[in-house]
Amino acid sequence: MVKTASTMLPLGTKAPAFSLPNVDGKTVSVGDFAGSKGLVVMFICNHCPFVKHLRDALAVFGKEYQAKGLSVVAISSNDVATHPDDSPEKMTLEAQSAGYTFAYLYDESQSVAQAYKAACTPDFFLFDANMALVYRGQFDASRPGNGKPVTGADLRTACDRVLAGESPLIEQRASIGCNIKWKAGREPAYFTGQSAVEV
Repeated sequence: MVKTASTMLPLGTKAPAFSLPNVDGKTVSVGDFAGSKGLVVMFICNHCPFVKHLRDALAVFGKEYQAKGLSVVAISSNDVATHPDDSPEKMTLEAQSAGYTFAYLYDESQSVAQAYKAACTPDFFLFDANMALVYRGQFDASRPGNGKPVTGADLRTACDRVLAGESPLIEQRASIGCNIKWKAGREPAYFTGQSAVEV
């Protein structure tokens, strides 16, 4: 299992635009979240063991923070030709099975993943009410097999600070997961594909 770290997009970056199909057939855009207290963008997929490890906790997190006024959206950007378990049809089944209350969008062109400089699944980005990036990194320190409980502590703390109007966390640790499965010739320059060293 190759471990890849997130690129840690610079804080303050404005949320890159997207307009993508949701599992319910509707199109969802960044503009749909205007007026919310913040926006969490998660790059996930169906097959990745790192995402499966957090699956239940992501569903709980989504429900909880949507109720608090944050918007939450998940995006899958994997090449379904090489990873058919991540197809839009199976995304629909996964969203239903997992109990996701947030939109689960399909980034077929992989251009949205590139705009966010997403590198792994899962990869988390939190934007404030002005759509400025205030957190990017891990859900928490739990990984498959490391024995640490899944709490969502890092992302939850960042979200709570946004809701309280507080400044971003100073220490932010990269997410680690499976690399995004790029289409042939689409691997972006920022993505090295190197294994990450977990500390």
